[in-house]
Amino acid sequence: MLSVRDGLPAALVLGCANTELSNEELDLFKTLNPFGFILFERNCRSPKQVLELVRSLRGSVRREDAPVLIDQEGGKVQRLKPPHWNNIPSAELLGMIYDIDSERGLDASYTVGRLIAAELASLEITVNCAPVLDVILESTTKALTGRTYSSDPLVIINVAKSFCLGLSEGGILPVIKHMPGHGRAESDSHIEAPKIRASHYDLMNNDFIAFKAFSNAPLGMTAHVIYESLDSINVATNSSYIIQNIIRQEIGFNGLLFSDDICMGALNGSLVNRCENALNAGCDVVLHCSGDIKEMSLMEKFMPSISLECEGRWNAALKSVSGCYKSGSISEFKTKLDKLLD
Repeated sequence: MLSVRDGLPAALVLGCANTELSNEELDLFKTLNPFGFILFERNCRSPKQVLELVRSLRGSVRREDAPVLIDQEGGKVQRLKPPHWNNIPSAELLGMIYDIDSERGLDASYTVGRLIAAELASLEITVNCAPVLDVILESTTKALTGRTYSSDPLVIINVAKSFCLGLSEGGILPVIKHMPGHGRAESDSHIEAPKIRASHYDLMNNDFIAFKAFSNAPLGMTAHVIYESLDSINVATNSSYIIQNIIRQEIGFNGLLFSDDICMGALNGSLVNRCENALNAGCDVVLHCSGDIKEMSLMEKFMPSISLECEGRWNAALKSVSGCYKSGSISEFKTKLDKLLD
């Protein structure tokens, strides 16, 4: 896989509308030269079609290394679904297996990572926006139901590390989310900005723990959540204090930081303002996921390149998976997983 070259791409990851690119999208992506792309269920009809789409996306920017992202967590969040792809168990189920039998739980989580990686690699998708490291509570928004491993940060750490190892050994980069912790949110950030009132001390001794354990992760994603004890005005995505002082310093994360989707209801302002706010706060790359061509066209007036720091972080991310690849087939991992879940 090639590294980012001279003529740095725009600090954007963009979606597309359908199962193949329109001429408008091809022209726009050529002009914008986004850092990468993200796929959703609307884009995925069959293996052959997805592979052709992925190649068309990279061809539009003439960069073989352009990352293609997807949310393939398992459970209710999996963009690739049967009958063409395997049904993936949820993070919650993996956490429950670990609670009953820790060795079996770790093996199952690793195997899930390998299975997902094998399916994504066959489609030339390179980045999986998982795992979710948020701590689940009784009051946690239903938007996170089933997507988190446990209420115990130590369980989250152990199970998620096995999952990430499985992804990495299959050549896929994981994205830890939602930094610095979405679990206390009682409302859905797709609709509004949740407000978390916990003290810095309580956050540090619960919500941040798993993220600290993954401080060397190659890629991360912010939360569109207001932490009143840290920044009473801005969601983490738009808060320079939270990104610089909490995520970068206290948690110690030095990987490439994506914003969560800037189309979500938790954010205010125009599309350009949303991009500016996230990048000025310290996000490396912003995600625009709707695939709306009219919205994406507005980016022609706002095309900041990725920073040199971002370039370095991306190249470090590529190195993190280049030396640990292990071969294996989809059928092999599916058979093993079925036995572990039996």
